[in-house]
Amino acid sequence: MRGKLMFITGLAAGFVLGSRAGREKYEEIAANAKKVWEHPTVQEAAGVAQAQANKLYSESKDKIQSSKLGEKLSTTSSTSSSSSSDSDLTQPLASSSNSKPSSSTL
Repeated sequence: MRGKLMFITGLAAGFVLGSRAGREKYEEIAANAKKVWEHPTVQEAAGVAQAQANKLYSESKDKIQSSKLGEKLSTTSSTSSSSSSDSDLTQPLASSSNSKPSSSTL
């Protein structure tokens, strides 16, 4: 019983001391990460990556639609009552790349 009490006391003390030091370190890491993310070069690279992803998505969609599988999928999707469209799928991607404007070029 005494061993359990000592263990719980040590665990509580370690938690309190660790959380104080841990919170400061967490805030430091979060501030550095935010500074890096907001850097214009990083934002431009994210924009380029987003544009490439959208381009690959469009090309893949076109290839699938022109294949036999795409023809079968289009006939089954035209008979179903689905309300989502391709623009609905790309909208979150397009809006996230415009959240931070970049002011410099590579």
